[in-house]
Amino acid sequence: MTAAMVAGALVGLGVLMLALALAPPRPHPGTALARLDLQRAEQRERAGAVARDPRLAGTPAWFRALGHRASDVLASLGLELGQLRSDLSLLGRTLDVHLATTLLAALGGLLAPVVLSTLLLLAGVQLGVSAPVALSLVVALLAAVVPTLVVRSRASVRRRDLRHVVGSFLDLVAMSLAGGRGVPEALQQASELSDGWAMVRIRSALTTARLRGQTPWSALGGLGEETRVDELRDLAAALALVAEDGAKVRESLSARATSMRRRELADSEGRAGEKSQSMLVAQLLLCLGFLVFLVYPAMVTVLSGV
Repeated sequence: MTAAMVAGALVGLGVLMLALALAPPRPHPGTALARLDLQRAEQRERAGAVARDPRLAGTPAWFRALGHRASDVLASLGLELGQLRSDLSLLGRTLDVHLATTLLAALGGLLAPVVLSTLLLLAGVQLGVSAPVALSLVVALLAAVVPTLVVRSRASVRRRDLRHVVGSFLDLVAMSLAGGRGVPEALQQASELSDGWAMVRIRSALTTARLRGQTPWSALGGLGEETRVDELRDLAAALALVAEDGAKVRESLSARATSMRRRELADSEGRAGEKSQSMLVAQLLLCLGFLVFLVYPAMVTVLSGV
């Protein structure tokens, strides 16, 4: 019964996809324009990712084509995946590569139980049909989720590092302003004092804004929107308000840097407290196991004597 239901669902999905391929729905003009803007943004994202990591240029063509096709399908369905895009931007990866990796992982998870059940069947072990099919679907789902979970975990670490760098960047800009430089010059010079990945991202955003004729704070705001770092967006808004008054900018940046350091200190203390609690639980479990190791022989002796 289960195999028949799964087979029917797959056949229905195939018929639906065939109908959509033969007679696609007519797109709305607003949807078509939004899709065009999204494609242009994706092209800029791919070009920027390749510029930051030249190894992406060596990705096989079929691999990029698979990810691009999956990205187009998701765009046609109206799925923007904003959080995933910002996480991939922090890691310097493109959405196409991630989607292709996810699809291949899901395919591997789908085929692994089938291959294993086939080997067991050749070895003489009789298996039903429903168990391998259900196991294949579960493993494929888990394998498809794992790449996204890994990306989210690594991106959270990088986002925290970027916030720390932004605090140091604010101090450097404030010192440059105190030396008599203007806001654009102070921002550019502060971004050139380090070659870490976070400062390189800030410097690239400022350089791109200068080439396009944009203001530096708009570039910082765009970087904050891309990476979903609120500190960069707040910094852009503050610079846009007080960009004409150097004294006010310096005071604002110093106050923001102090606030960010206090927040980072509170977060560090919170993480340290969580780790301390985890170590305490581990020690209690170890003590409990040692007590069981000591008491068990005596209990066995008493109970056997009774």
